[in-house]
Amino acid sequence: MKSNQHATNGTRGIKRIDLAYVELASSENARDINRDIVLEIIRSQQPVARADLARSSGLQPSTISAIVEQLIAEKWVAEGAMARRPRGRPSTLLSLNDAMVILVADVRPNQAIVALVDLNGRFLAREAVPLVSEPARSVTKIVHSMESMRAAHSDRSFEGIGISMPGRVDPETQRLLLAPNLKWSDYDIKGAIEEQMQLQVELANAANACLLSELWSGRLDGIRNAVLITVSEGIGGAILANGQIITSRSGLAGEFGHSPIDPTGPVCGCGQRGCWEVFASSTAALRYYAELAPNGRATNIHELLRLTEEGDETAIAAVTRQATQLGRGLRLVTASLSPEVVLITGDLTTSWARFGPIIQKEMAATMLAGVPPELGITKDGELSRLRGAAAVVLQRHSGYHTSTHLAASGKRSRRNAPASQ
Repeated sequence: MKSNQHATNGTRGIKRIDLAYVELASSENARDINRDIVLEIIRSQQPVARADLARSSGLQPSTISAIVEQLIAEKWVAEGAMARRPRGRPSTLLSLNDAMVILVADVRPNQAIVALVDLNGRFLAREAVPLVSEPARSVTKIVHSMESMRAAHSDRSFEGIGISMPGRVDPETQRLLLAPNLKWSDYDIKGAIEEQMQLQVELANAANACLLSELWSGRLDGIRNAVLITVSEGIGGAILANGQIITSRSGLAGEFGHSPIDPTGPVCGCGQRGCWEVFASSTAALRYYAELAPNGRATNIHELLRLTEEGDETAIAAVTRQATQLGRGLRLVTASLSPEVVLITGDLTTSWARFGPIIQKEMAATMLAGVPPELGITKDGELSRLRGAAAVVLQRHSGYHTSTHLAASGKRSRRNAPASQ
């Protein structure tokens, strides 16, 4: 038998196993797990020979050969140059297949960034697409951009489409459940794009996509408990607990931005008053700036952050207030989840040297007890949403990493995740 969750340790080295999280092992499970391990080793060590795969994985050479042939047939892996060895025959080196690509989009209320990404996370094309309030027209604009990229790279193999959304996505229906800043909840985005592009579409919450990107890149290796907070028009969150991304059955886990912290505060897009995001989002920073400088020059967050870099005192005061509220609101995270690491991604991170210490100070001051978690930012900035959308397609279509700690939202893998996640 195999357990989907680490059991608690009992006395004398004996583990107590919670049977709610145990499933019978099967030859299919074993094949899937071995396949994920081999694909991960190829990704992290490429180019790599079959013999090295056997040594690194501990699998028999015959098992490695069967898995590699399957991965090559499915176009996830490609053979490359020959490597000569001191003894024995030359070996063919294996790498992720650069010819396989994924179309991705990071959808925001006012624009979408559309891109083409290969399996190694390299961007082959990228375009900003202005959006309108009517979802069907906006989706058509996104599709036109994707069609142009597909035509310009017709020599590539297109695996699918990943969409990062500023809201929560139902894992079963792949429909938006909650997106107060976008207001497309009644529109079937997945179905509309699939019909026009004839490629399978995977939707994911932006925060979960960013966290998946960090895991995919290996930047969270060794970390089993982390929270990622997205800061843009709103505040989003993603949870890594005990090595797995937690979404819950409904897909709403991690929605810290809509936790009320001041019942007398401004009305939030969700209809409640005083949610964390009305105080700590990029929208909040712009509101603070407008209150301090009604005739100010900044009309969007990028202009506001540029003014802070130029030393504009009003802009600095507005963003400082945002950073302070962001740090204080992290008590929601530290008190409820006690993560090892908190990662911030989004607009504010472009001025992290100035405002990061403010967030760190406020978070540390609001700790219930103990040492505050390590605070950092995603390495790719806004690109992490796009890479995350690609990682969602990779994870769902290949089964990639589902045997380790990338059990993200969406269609469950053949190794079903526990229902309580």
